[in-house]
Amino acid sequence: MAEKTRVSRRELIRTAAVTGAAAAAGYSPAQAQTGQPGWDREADVVVIGSGACGMPAAIRARELGSSVIVVEAEADIGGHAICSGANIPLGGGTSFQKRAGIEDSPDLVFRDLTDWSLTEPNGYADYRFNDREIMRAFADNCAQTFEFLVDHGVKFVNEKPDGRAGSAHGNSVPRQMHVWAGDWPQVQTGRPTPMEVRAQTSNGNGLMRPLESAARKAGVEFLLEHRMTTIHRTAPNGGRVLGVAVTNRGRNLSIRARKAVVVATGGSSGNVNFRRMFDPRLTEEYCGLAGMPWSNQDASGELAGLAIGASLWGAANQTLEIGDNITKPGKIGCQYGYVNLTWMPGSRVFDKARASGLRVGNWQDVILVNMLGKRFYDETGGGYPGNRYNTVSPYFPHSYRNARNVKFNPPDWIPAAMGGIGDGHNGGGAIWAIFDADAGAREKWNPVAPNVDYDAGFFFSANSISDLAKKIRMDHQRVPMAADDLEDTVSRYNSFVDSGVDQDFAKPKPLYKIAKAPFYAAWAAPVVHDTRAGLRINGKSQVLDMKGEVIASLYSGGESAGGFSMHGLARCLCQGFVAGKNAHDERVEI
Repeated sequence: MAEKTRVSRRELIRTAAVTGAAAAAGYSPAQAQTGQPGWDREADVVVIGSGACGMPAAIRARELGSSVIVVEAEADIGGHAICSGANIPLGGGTSFQKRAGIEDSPDLVFRDLTDWSLTEPNGYADYRFNDREIMRAFADNCAQTFEFLVDHGVKFVNEKPDGRAGSAHGNSVPRQMHVWAGDWPQVQTGRPTPMEVRAQTSNGNGLMRPLESAARKAGVEFLLEHRMTTIHRTAPNGGRVLGVAVTNRGRNLSIRARKAVVVATGGSSGNVNFRRMFDPRLTEEYCGLAGMPWSNQDASGELAGLAIGASLWGAANQTLEIGDNITKPGKIGCQYGYVNLTWMPGSRVFDKARASGLRVGNWQDVILVNMLGKRFYDETGGGYPGNRYNTVSPYFPHSYRNARNVKFNPPDWIPAAMGGIGDGHNGGGAIWAIFDADAGAREKWNPVAPNVDYDAGFFFSANSISDLAKKIRMDHQRVPMAADDLEDTVSRYNSFVDSGVDQDFAKPKPLYKIAKAPFYAAWAAPVVHDTRAGLRINGKSQVLDMKGEVIASLYSGGESAGGFSMHGLARCLCQGFVAGKNAHDERVEI
C-alpha cells in the first residue's frame, strides 16, 4: 500500500469542515446582487441536495407536474441519510399504527413535540424550544409523509412501530419505524447487507435508493458533482429567488428556477466556524463527523440564504445537550468514530475514511486521557440523553410533575471531554483511549491497518507507556504529552483496579490493569452529529428573512432549517414533502 502522509490540522479543516471565513467568502452579498444572469439550464423547481429532505421535495414537485432539477455536490445521491440507520419516527395515525392498534393523531404528535415539561436527567428539555408553527405543520403532514414513503417503495423490518433508537420523537405512543436495508450495496461496505441479517437490519440505502428510483422514473433530473455557490435573487434583500449558481469540475453554471428553489443541503456540522456560532467549543479537532466522508454538511445552504437576507432560527435546539447533537465515539483509532457507521474497505469513499476503527464493547477495557495524558471522567459514562416513547412513566402531558419525577443525574462524559486542559483554549483537544494487549484480546481487536489509522496519526503503539506518550503527535495535540504524566496516570489507575475503587472519577469497580505490552493510544474524541439550527422557515417550509417576511420562491427543510429539536430523518422527510408541494404551487415566472 502506498505510504500516506499524516493528516495536518489544515487538511482536516479543509476535508472535514469548510472554514466559515472561506465559506462566507463564497456567498457574499455582492454575488447575490447579480440579478438575472444568462441561464445555462432551467426548471420549474430546483432542489439543492438529494438527501432525506431534497428527495421527497423533488419527487412531490415532479409528480404534481413541475419540472425538477436536483443539484447534488457529491458523486452519488443520498447525503447523510443514505449512511444512516434509517430509523423514522413518523406517526400521527399511519396505516402501520392503525394495524397495530396504536391510537395516534396529528394533535397528539403536536402535543408531544411541544411538551415544555419533559426534561432529561441533565436538566435539559427536549421540546421546550420547538417552533409551534413548524411543529403544527409536521404533525399535520406526518402520516401523509409516511404513506408517501410506502407508496414509493420504502419497506420496513418491523410491522409495529416501537420506541427504539433516535430521540425527541414523543413520549406518548410508539412511532419509530426501521427501514429494510434491501438488496442495494451499502455505501459503508460496497456490498449488500448479508442475507442472514437482512430481515432485521435497518439501513439508509433502503430509504434513499427506492426514492431515487421513484424520482428518476418520474422524470427528475439529477446533476451530480454540481456544487451550489450562490442563490440568485432579484435584489440582495428583496424580490423573489430566481435560481442558483453552481460549479462542476471547474465550470460555472447558472440554473434558473421558474417557480422555486428548495435548500436541502443538510446542515452545518462540517463548517467549523459556522457551528461555533452556536457552541464555541466545537473547534477543528472534532473532525470525525457522522456521515462523512460520504457527504459534508458545509453550511452552504445556510450561508447562501444569509447572503440574500434569510434569518437563522432555533439556536437553542443546537446548543441544548440532548440526544445526538454530539455523541460519544463508538469506535476508536480512526477519524470517523460515529457509533452507528463503520466504513469498510469496499466502500467507494474508503480512501477518504482510511480506517474502520475499533468498536468498543466495554469501556472498562480502556482509560481515556486528554492531551496531558490525564484522565478526566469515568470512561463508562454515557452521552446525552433524549426522550422517546415511554421514557417518562408515569407521564403527565404538559405538567410540572414530569420534571419533579426526573432524578438529576447528568452523564457528563461529553462536556468533560470538551472541557479542555485549562490552557485558555476553546475545545477539548485530543482525547486518547489508552489500552494494552490484554484489552485488545478481550475486545477481539486487531490493531492494524485498515482497522486503525496509523498513517494519519489517529493511532499509535509502543512497547512501553513512556514510549507511547512520546509517539503521540498530531496537529490537535496542542501540547506534547509528557511521558511521566501518562505513566503516573496508568500506574494510579492500576492501583484502583487493585483496590476496586476509582478514587478520582468513581468508575464502577475498575476491572482491568493496563500492564501488558504492546500499549496503544487510539483517537477517541466526541463526534459531531446533528444540525438542529438553520434557516428560519414557516409551516409551508418557506424561508423567512430578518423581518419575519417570506422570501418569495425560497424553501428549506431538514437539517438546513431550524426550529425543530427532533433527531433523525422524520423532520427531513416531512419538511421535504411539504416544501415540494408548495414549491410546485408557486406561480411560474415568465
